[in-house]
Amino acid sequence: MAIRLSDHFTYRRILRFTLPSILMMIFTSIYGVVDGFFVSNFVGKTPFAAINLIMPVLMILSAFGFMIGTGGTAVVSKAMGEGREADAKRYFTFLTAVVVVGSLLLAVPCIFFLRSISTWLGAEGELLEYCVSYGRIILLALPAYMLQTMFQSFLITAERPKLGLVVTVGAGVTNMVLDLLLVGIFPLGIEGAALATAVSQCVGGFVPFFYFFGKKNRVLHFVPFRFYGRVLWQTCTNGVSELMSNISMSLVGMLYNLRLLDIAGEDGIAAYGVIMYVNFIFVAIFIGYSIGVAPVIGYHYGAENRPELKSLLCKSTVLVAAGGAVLTAIGVALARPLSMIFVGYDAALLEMTAHGMVIYSLSFLFCGCGIFGSSFFTALGNGVISAVISFFRTMVFQVGSVLLLPLLLGLDGIWFSICVAEGLATLMTAWLVVFKRHKYGYL
Repeated sequence: MAIRLSDHFTYRRILRFTLPSILMMIFTSIYGVVDGFFVSNFVGKTPFAAINLIMPVLMILSAFGFMIGTGGTAVVSKAMGEGREADAKRYFTFLTAVVVVGSLLLAVPCIFFLRSISTWLGAEGELLEYCVSYGRIILLALPAYMLQTMFQSFLITAERPKLGLVVTVGAGVTNMVLDLLLVGIFPLGIEGAALATAVSQCVGGFVPFFYFFGKKNRVLHFVPFRFYGRVLWQTCTNGVSELMSNISMSLVGMLYNLRLLDIAGEDGIAAYGVIMYVNFIFVAIFIGYSIGVAPVIGYHYGAENRPELKSLLCKSTVLVAAGGAVLTAIGVALARPLSMIFVGYDAALLEMTAHGMVIYSLSFLFCGCGIFGSSFFTALGNGVISAVISFFRTMVFQVGSVLLLPLLLGLDGIWFSICVAEGLATLMTAWLVVFKRHKYGYL
């Protein structure tokens, strides 16, 4: 039986409803992982480092689509909870148009200035050329990728999370097959990896686009619209935390790369890249859960169903804490086997990567709390609190840690910095949830 946003959610129902979005985020994170695997093993260490060096820039640009998706979901699901289905459809169509136009305005200038951006990041010589070759191809597909990140949220709001999963799996499989063909079999190198990712992003972005042109009795579909300045403002303020989180994470990634270049050279960037691939997949579980449960929270908040809101918060806290413990254990246990997949050809690099991954995995105990807490306040329409959590979690705490701890612990200080940052973010999130309990009635 189909699960509706208005239902009462038990643990089983929450997991059933959010599982497609969790799997969606995992498959989305696999894009870069697959590229990294094939480039590292079939092209070389320098091209692999180039992908990791330029990737934060690409993630900053794509964050716009994620902001519209998460922030817009809160606005649209709240309108649905208030019984304004026609308005919800108009808002959704308008926000889709905003993403299309915004993606083009971001992609075009970046294609022309990519060489200068890569140079500013510290790339030179062969590393610089690889950054430019990979980045320009990926930027051509930026509109499709932004649509994909937006539709991942709105397909859940449209009560079609399984369709979102099917589309994302299809895009992921496309990426894997094309990487095998264009990098593993036909020696197209880093350009082949970029092309594989770009095509898969087109699959993920355009298939849902055509779905929403379909039957008019669907929960969400495209309808005539006008410019809604207030809706755009609410969407941006609600989703600014996710934008801030993505931008901050990317900026922090750049800082990590600069620190690693100083301490460990190109090997340090390669090791960090492998750790990030594992981190992307593990953290995607928390992000997917938060995206999946957010429309439910927004709906019951709009319907003023406080008992269900309290139930959702309590159950989510238990699930996030349990998930963190399990992922930490997996990360520690599989640190060496996972490292060998990417850098098993270099013994010294393998040791550095496996050791760093063991330390880094401790952060999974805490990171789910900050991710869910930020998403929770976004769903409640409180973009300010959500942004505060994201900003401190991904910028203030991490930047402070990565600047200070390496002075005391050397290379290990870089790996430990994320653990300290996530621990501090968990404490701050818990305090904010308690502080705002009377306003929203969830405790």
